[in-house]
Amino acid sequence: MSTIRLTMSQALVKFLQAQYHEVDGKEIPLFAGMFAIFGHGNVAGIGEALHAVRNEFPTYRAHNEQGMALAATAFAKQNRRTQILACTTSIGPGAMNMLTAAGVAHVNRLPLLLLPGDTFSTRTPDPVLQQVEDSANPGVTVNDCFRPVSRYFDRIHRPEQLITSLPAAMRVLTDPVDCGPATIALPQDIQAEAYDYPENFFRKRVHRLRRPQADMDQLSEALAVLRSARKPMIIAGGGVHYAGAVDTLRAFVEKHHIPVAESQAGKGVLPWDHPQLLGSIGVTGTSAANHAAQEADVVLAIGTRLQDFTTGSRTVFGNPDVCIIGLNVAAFDAYKHESLPLVADAKTTLGVISQKLGDWQSEGAWQDSVAGWIADWIRVSDAILAAPTSHYLPTDANVIGAVWRNLEPASTVVCAAGGLPGELHKLWRPHDSQGYHLEYGFSCMGYEIAGALGAKMATPDREVVVMVGDGSYLMLNSEIATSVMLGYKLIIVVLDNRGYACINRLQQVCGGAPFNNLLEDCLTVEGGAPKTDFAAHARAMGAASEQVTTIAELEQAMARAKASPITYVIAIDTDAQPSTEEGGHWWDVAVPEVSVREQVRTAYTGYKTQKTKQPY
Repeated sequence: MSTIRLTMSQALVKFLQAQYHEVDGKEIPLFAGMFAIFGHGNVAGIGEALHAVRNEFPTYRAHNEQGMALAATAFAKQNRRTQILACTTSIGPGAMNMLTAAGVAHVNRLPLLLLPGDTFSTRTPDPVLQQVEDSANPGVTVNDCFRPVSRYFDRIHRPEQLITSLPAAMRVLTDPVDCGPATIALPQDIQAEAYDYPENFFRKRVHRLRRPQADMDQLSEALAVLRSARKPMIIAGGGVHYAGAVDTLRAFVEKHHIPVAESQAGKGVLPWDHPQLLGSIGVTGTSAANHAAQEADVVLAIGTRLQDFTTGSRTVFGNPDVCIIGLNVAAFDAYKHESLPLVADAKTTLGVISQKLGDWQSEGAWQDSVAGWIADWIRVSDAILAAPTSHYLPTDANVIGAVWRNLEPASTVVCAAGGLPGELHKLWRPHDSQGYHLEYGFSCMGYEIAGALGAKMATPDREVVVMVGDGSYLMLNSEIATSVMLGYKLIIVVLDNRGYACINRLQQVCGGAPFNNLLEDCLTVEGGAPKTDFAAHARAMGAASEQVTTIAELEQAMARAKASPITYVIAIDTDAQPSTEEGGHWWDVAVPEVSVREQVRTAYTGYKTQKTKQPY
């Protein structure tokens, strides 16, 4: 057996370069490069290996470890899990900065390869700089924090361990069921140690999407339920995108006339004006989708984990006899909510179901009701999104309407946390399946700008626009500088309502007094919190920017932003209080049972009433 002598780091990088993914009949590199922030725990090992292949395997330097790992997560999401960016850091705070991104990738089932440096495997120089010490367990390092938020975790103590560890990580990164973050901790001494690796270890490997077929008994039972349905509907989740089933779903609903509601991750499976599209469902849903959910007798839930926002904390389905069919590649998700499970790939299974249903369609009366609800919602949302006819402090919905009107169809909106995701879920109108990029599984503040960078890297020909509140902007904005440095132009619209307005509204809905959310309600020095000049801040990082005050000015600024060759930031002050009341559904947020505040006691009474609507 022929071998090649390499350091562990060189072997790791060489192995990554040999991984390919087959997409639409073409083989593309599975890894598009690596984000790296170097420190003493990885610069001499991984850093040397990356430098040697820098012309064929790009290394991207970010400004924040959390930001770069979030960008890598968004890159995989925008690429529908077909391509990955790895991330490497030193041991210590650099590694721990990636924990939040690991949580994001884990919850959203997205592939992310994390390669944090680690302390010396020999322990000879212990304790080293940035090493935590456990007197009862000398093997513990900060990287053990990654275990609960990784779908695969390993620590390499001998260079030959890569031979078994890396293929195991690839299984997780490319598996439709177990997909998520893989973390391989790399002690800095082992990174530099050499081994005679078998040359066969670096052979080209082509990964293909595994498409499990449906069990025939499960399929037969699901078909019988669908044929008996009088008021069927579909809930489309992110799994529709990741299975490449968008076109298949569209053909299915057009043939069988079953209306579609979308989760946050599923939004965009149909263009916004499709006649069968009910829009968003649940807590941030449209009136059309939530009306349909109240009456539906059969719900085909495709590629969704049916989390609380989607189901209105298990109250959105109003028919006591409703049957949910859980079509999901993961059995864990297919069985949720006492669903009739259909554990299989969405694309192939929808095709089989459609063929066996033949010419079956939903009842005409149901189709008429659905069409009426959709038309009503479009009229309502048209009015909400229209440009205001008078000057007042703009709302989030005003800004969304202005941004949407001024973008080309081949554009992508990116957001993650606060009140904006709810407004966007209801109101944003994507033209295609890549027009809507929301991270709402973890709802991670700070994802927005870093995530937009990753989305732009994945789809550089699309205009990528970030909609971000002042709270999330202040949490993580350093990748603005990275976007300028790398030439990945973003449009960033900062909605400044001076605080965490979404949670301020929720606080008051639960009977609480405004407290510690809006800056005016926080503990501050005399004179109050300073007004952040977001435009000036962005210019300091190399972006073009401006401050606007009205929706008309925002629309004009959007034209300048689109024409700009570099990242362009537009800041606008908005009203912290209003949100779109139309549509939506109850969300279970516990209210104190005992309080001195009358408002809390009143809210608790209402809370108990809503709790009776839950099935248990």
